[in-house]
Amino acid sequence: MVGVAAWSVFRLPTPVVDRMIESDIRKQAQLWTRGITMHLEHLPEIFASGELDEHDIEFLMLMPSTSDAYRLKLLNAEGRVIWSTRGAELGTLTPDAPFFDVVARGGTHYSLVERPITEVDGSMPAAREGQQDDARCIAEVYTPVIVDGQFLGALKFYADVSERRQTFATRLQLVLAALSSFALLTMCATMLVIYRTNRARFAALQSRTATERSLMDEQLRLAREVRLLGELNEWLQSCRALEELFAMVSRFMEHILPDAEGSLYVYSNSRDVLDGSAGWNGGVFKDHIHPEACWGLRRGRSYEYGASEVDFVCDHAEPHDGRPYFCFPILAHGETVGLMHLRARAGAEADFSTSKRLAQMCAEQISMAIANVRMRDQLHDQSVRDPLTGLFNRRHLTETLRKQLLHCQTRGGRLSLIAVDVDHFKKFNDIHGHDAGDMVLRAVGAALEQACDRDEVACRIGGEEFMLVLPDCTPDDVMTRAELLRQSVEEVTVRYGEKTLPRVTISAGVAHYPRHGTMPQDLMRAADDALYEAKGMGRNQVRVAQSAGADQREPSEPKPAKTAAPPDDPPRAEGSFAAE
Repeated sequence: MVGVAAWSVFRLPTPVVDRMIESDIRKQAQLWTRGITMHLEHLPEIFASGELDEHDIEFLMLMPSTSDAYRLKLLNAEGRVIWSTRGAELGTLTPDAPFFDVVARGGTHYSLVERPITEVDGSMPAAREGQQDDARCIAEVYTPVIVDGQFLGALKFYADVSERRQTFATRLQLVLAALSSFALLTMCATMLVIYRTNRARFAALQSRTATERSLMDEQLRLAREVRLLGELNEWLQSCRALEELFAMVSRFMEHILPDAEGSLYVYSNSRDVLDGSAGWNGGVFKDHIHPEACWGLRRGRSYEYGASEVDFVCDHAEPHDGRPYFCFPILAHGETVGLMHLRARAGAEADFSTSKRLAQMCAEQISMAIANVRMRDQLHDQSVRDPLTGLFNRRHLTETLRKQLLHCQTRGGRLSLIAVDVDHFKKFNDIHGHDAGDMVLRAVGAALEQACDRDEVACRIGGEEFMLVLPDCTPDDVMTRAELLRQSVEEVTVRYGEKTLPRVTISAGVAHYPRHGTMPQDLMRAADDALYEAKGMGRNQVRVAQSAGADQREPSEPKPAKTAAPPDDPPRAEGSFAAE
């Protein structure tokens, strides 16, 4: 390090100083050239003929005394000297190759050479006894003279930079010496500080080892919690029903938070109360709680009992024995879907607050799982519901019939269908408009839905056609239900705007399992046949399908045409109906 500093002090200044002097001389040469070219008039003629008047010569002779250049030459484009402060050089050609390679192309050429002091104009060798042969550093600069883009010639300046070079070098050496000394002192001080710091660090490392061990244990605990959270999320996302989800939550929470008693509440469909859904580690939950019974729900954020000097117990946590607890509102898609309540188990109150963050992450996982299950249920409900009437659609009807028939075939039981069609609906729709027709369909759908009980299902299978599935009913009960339905529809009053629409009636056809078929399509066909029999006999009545192989119609009586409905939903949910 000391050798590098010495080399920097004694070797580095020379090229740096030479570069500084070159930059300075180049700038001065540009200024000298500009002054000369501005003073000389008729530059093209001067450089072409080489003739200068007395006034120009007098000005040029003053150049060495008014600048750092002790010698000046004017050269034409061929490199011939047309004027010089040394008269003996007039008419000579320059031997310098850079004149033609650099200067003639518009560039400036600089060179630093050593010359004997006797070649420096204006020097006084007699006054420098013993130093007549001293070498001097001479800066020689060519600057081009260009007028209107034409190269006329060049000016060559000679400047003695020996003293300037020595002065710059000395000053730079002093600066570098000071900097090197400062650097050495700084390095010594730094090494001392590093030594003392290392001793302190060694002592700190010994005390940190125990801390790192405890952190390692904490990392292992966190890794286990993350793994359990990942497994919890995977299992919850695979749940197909809320009951299954609540059972999984209870199992996982026993392992994730073993020191906390917990319970889970979920908003009911009416959103007026929360239903108790799950509990773990001995956590007891109530069947129903009101949203106002929890400070967490009322304040819209997590509530921790025991964290402040003044706390209030939630009503749903009563009776309370003083143990700290958490209330986490369960949020999904910006909506509160439930509440997770955690209370410290007896003897674990001291470390209970440290589990808050993990409990919050569990609540977030549970909230998203509940939202996903409900969204799946909602999407499934939308796929099996008719958007106009709210009744089930043809897809759900087919699935229900298959399940009910399988139940009847394996365990025994009864099953009946009632096919319903609104009388003269097409004519009604054409006279009063589609909006009025939609209101009639909604009114009929509401009557069918009110007629259903227990596992009975009302469906709109297309246009103005409906169907009821009645399990475990005797034939007489089915006929009574169909007749009551017909009467209830007949009594319905439908208002459209400011007027009351004409009376609405329906025709119905009844089919029973297994009398009229053992397959869904057979039963539906039999119910349709009975329906069209009722329509053919004057409408607004109920008919039962004939037994398999029998036919009520006369041979000459054609069977009314039917418009086939699509397999799932009606062709158009709003204002579009099948032709009657």
